[in-house]
Amino acid sequence: MFAYPPQWIPENPTLESFKIVLSPSKNPFLLWFRNSILVGLGTAFASLLLAIPAGYAFSRFRFRARNVILLFIIASQMFPIVLLLISIYLLYKDWGFINTLHGLMLAYMCFALPFAIWMLKNYFDTIPRELEEAALIDGCGRFGAMLRVALPLIGPAAVSVGTFCFLVAWNELLFAMTLNTSDATRPLAPGLVIRYAGSYQSIYNEMMAASVLASIPVIIIFVTLQKYVVSGLTLGAVKG
Repeated sequence: MFAYPPQWIPENPTLESFKIVLSPSKNPFLLWFRNSILVGLGTAFASLLLAIPAGYAFSRFRFRARNVILLFIIASQMFPIVLLLISIYLLYKDWGFINTLHGLMLAYMCFALPFAIWMLKNYFDTIPRELEEAALIDGCGRFGAMLRVALPLIGPAAVSVGTFCFLVAWNELLFAMTLNTSDATRPLAPGLVIRYAGSYQSIYNEMMAASVLASIPVIIIFVTLQKYVVSGLTLGAVKG
């Protein structure tokens, strides 16, 4: 119920809306929550798995068309999501990726991966090459030098980039509403919009309760990884 002037302290506070939201028999909130966690973690892990060696290669090796490829990678961030939505939907329909979690992860990686590669490349640039050269002299291979010497030094940066990739998947709405239309594979963001925000009526009490619950993973990530995220964001800011 609306009131003017607004009533900041409710007369009879209750947790009934949270009980309704968390009740599996009344709505699939927990299923959507699980789907978002799986998609977010999968997107972050897969993006880092590909972006770390790619960023290292762009940082340490000089090859033909290197700068052109880097330019195309960063330019891919300029295309709006709506421009690619129809093409990706048609491809997914042919591949059988509609209403699948791995298809949604792949779509999110298209937007998270270019940013991750570019950022990690800049972070690898801040690491002195002499450290890896010493490892190579001691008998370590190029991949081993990256894994044992360079990667531990950019740990905070990798955490920061992984957090960004997770948030891309957690907050995205348009792709999730278009590619995943069944409750079994629908993530949290489109689920809240479809269930609680109607054209003629919105269920505000349950919407607010669900929004509070949906913010918990993001709060936990920033509270537990805050020092790594901050140090990662500033790691490549100054090059000596």
